[in-house]
Amino acid sequence: MNKIKLGIIFGGMSTEHGVSVCSATSIIKNLNHDKYEIFPIYIAENGKWFNYVKPIEQIEILKVGEKVEPIQEIENEIKFLKNLDVVFPVLHGLYGEDGTIQGLLELLKIKYVGCRVLSSSICMDKAYTKIIFQKANIPQAKYIYIKTDYINKKYYYIDNEMNEQILSIDQIILKVKENIKLPVFVKPSNSGSSVGIKKANNEEELKQAIIYASQFDNKILIEEEIIGREIECAVLGNEEVKATNIGEILPAEEFYTFDAKYNNSESRVIIPAQIEQTQKEKIRELAIKAFKAVDGKGLSRVDFFIEKETQKVYINEINTLPGFTQISMYPKLWEESGISYTELLDKLIELAY
Repeated sequence: MNKIKLGIIFGGMSTEHGVSVCSATSIIKNLNHDKYEIFPIYIAENGKWFNYVKPIEQIEILKVGEKVEPIQEIENEIKFLKNLDVVFPVLHGLYGEDGTIQGLLELLKIKYVGCRVLSSSICMDKAYTKIIFQKANIPQAKYIYIKTDYINKKYYYIDNEMNEQILSIDQIILKVKENIKLPVFVKPSNSGSSVGIKKANNEEELKQAIIYASQFDNKILIEEEIIGREIECAVLGNEEVKATNIGEILPAEEFYTFDAKYNNSESRVIIPAQIEQTQKEKIRELAIKAFKAVDGKGLSRVDFFIEKETQKVYINEINTLPGFTQISMYPKLWEESGISYTELLDKLIELAY
């Protein structure tokens, strides 16, 4: 039987470069090497494409920050890609999870794993994801959406009808206090792995958090704090979508920052989460509904909060290319559901089109 020529594209030009390297090498390590001829394609932080020439059987799982070597520059990326049967883009964040690599692969008529152009771009941009969730009547935290002109220090308030109004940062803060109340979380609209996110407990912290977030994206979300439990659910499928049991995050820090996810061993996950069966069923239903609302394909991890006082469930976000590291929730949730890491990879590649 001829092996499937499988390209694994990883690295990339986003702030999640290191996480991508960790995810991709974990995938390579867990793939069925008898079934696939594996072509590891590394994109450096400067955008250059390389062939990771280390023998496949010798590739070990790299930690965040470790170098990918030895590598050899690919002279003709298009020609290289056209030699493949299917591609698994393992590019977290911008230029990989936002529909850009998906668009390239569709132009080249190459099958690939995961969400298509539309769902990838929508889910990468948190502001537009929220608009879709609002239309789908999926409960979510209150939020304010602003745009910033970082260089000229201008701020634009976007109302519920998408009208723009130029306001000072002090006027933005007043809007927050009137509509949401402090404390709040400030997030770049296009970012992942909690990069650029800060909690603001007072006006000065809010001002600094907006300035900080605007370094990562000109679109910013300011969300109310939901005090409660952080819950995650994994989904798999194209037209027929399945959802896993529910997992719970116990972050070592006040919220699940980049360091809490990847550098702090005190952060823990509990699978299955110890919650009422009716809540589990509700979360699984909402996860599938959210995935279908954004026209998701292949895979996603859907994140929720359960508010402490009311026990009400709120959707937080949907991640179309969740982490695949050894500690990542997505493969762990499916493993708890009876599908091993290697079997999960086979299923995802089968779903590629």
